[in-house]
Amino acid sequence: MSEGISTKRLVSRLALLVVGMFGFGFLLVPIYDVMCDAFGINGKTRGTAYEGTVSAIDETRSVRVQFVSTNAEGMNWSFGPAANQLVMHPGETREMIFTAYNPTDKPMVAQAIPSVSPSKAAAYFHKTECFCFTQQVLQPGERVEMPVRFIVDAALPGEVQRLTLAYTLFDVTERMAASLDLASMQHSN
Repeated sequence: MSEGISTKRLVSRLALLVVGMFGFGFLLVPIYDVMCDAFGINGKTRGTAYEGTVSAIDETRSVRVQFVSTNAEGMNWSFGPAANQLVMHPGETREMIFTAYNPTDKPMVAQAIPSVSPSKAAAYFHKTECFCFTQQVLQPGERVEMPVRFIVDAALPGEVQRLTLAYTLFDVTERMAASLDLASMQHSN
């Protein structure tokens, strides 16, 4: 009898451990975001449009901004910038167009997550318009051009002459399916 009780106790503890690990997995992304914001690490950019004051353009120096795009595992879209890089003066407002194409036979929802390197430059890179602020819904075979408009602040430290804006595109279709009713979207086309 005591072996049956100890087995039940072990199974219940293991089940509780599994549930706890599953819950912790869901909490990792918000915890990561809070830590990056608190410590200013990993080159995470702000999730909202730049609301600072416009600084004068520093025409005495140039900064090279490189653009990198990758797809997370399981994301089948074609995704990338119109150009790999551009040269600009700090304080200038510039724009880059990214193109996304859904080659699948079903509607999909994607979310782009940006980062800037070197990480100390992230505080000086301000997006005023970005496709990364919202999820992107593409129908089967649909192609879309998505702009990112940005300013590299003139207060950028002088030793930083090159920045990289990188986007990773994630498939969030399953997570967003209930709120977007993707099944009805597919039948309406």
